[in-house]
Amino acid sequence: MATISENIQELHRRMAAACLRAGREQQTLTLLTVSKTFPGSAVREAFAAGERHFGENYVQEGLAKIEELADLREQIQWHLIGPLQSNKTKPVAAAFDWVHSVDRLKIAERLSEQRPAGLAPLQICLQVNISGEASKSGLAPAEVPGLARAVAALPRLRLRGLMAIPEPASDAAAQRLPHRALRELLQRVNAEAGLQLDTLSMGMSADMEAAIAEGATMVRVGSAIFGQRHYPSA
Repeated sequence: MATISENIQELHRRMAAACLRAGREQQTLTLLTVSKTFPGSAVREAFAAGERHFGENYVQEGLAKIEELADLREQIQWHLIGPLQSNKTKPVAAAFDWVHSVDRLKIAERLSEQRPAGLAPLQICLQVNISGEASKSGLAPAEVPGLARAVAALPRLRLRGLMAIPEPASDAAAQRLPHRALRELLQRVNAEAGLQLDTLSMGMSADMEAAIAEGATMVRVGSAIFGQRHYPSA
């Protein structure tokens, strides 16, 4: 069974090959290591293998890991990539570096108000329901330009770009379509709202190559690094 370090090396080989095929420089792409459900010791292993960006889906789990790994805090960028309820914005605003899942102005306003003044601006991505799935959270594409303008004007936040979790597709051509739509949406928002958003948070273990081909700047990968997740039974 491969180690976390070996898995990371293999993943970077995949990323390099995908960038080469897309005619891109690999340094334009960041690996966001998704550590949800895995212990702090696994994060330490990934850190020792060179990773610096870690994503958590659950607020309480993320906060606990940030505290457990406080000795690495200045070297790690912590990203919240899961849903955020308004009653949990205060600890998130104080502890995380990025939030990828903003889809309401109220959430952004609370993060702005609650971000401690001594910290760097909180980096924000707007979550887009790019496949139009009824079960998924996120903005409809038509709602994005207006919210982007409003969030970009808030203090102590820096709007960076868009995030999406497209509907799974089996072949590469079908996988590329929603990622292309998100890239084109980012371009449209920049043009219409006069912004300079630079981040496309898209692509996971199964569709990473398709996302890279369509311009992803950040891929969110967990299982290909840490192995299969085991969720606690209810």
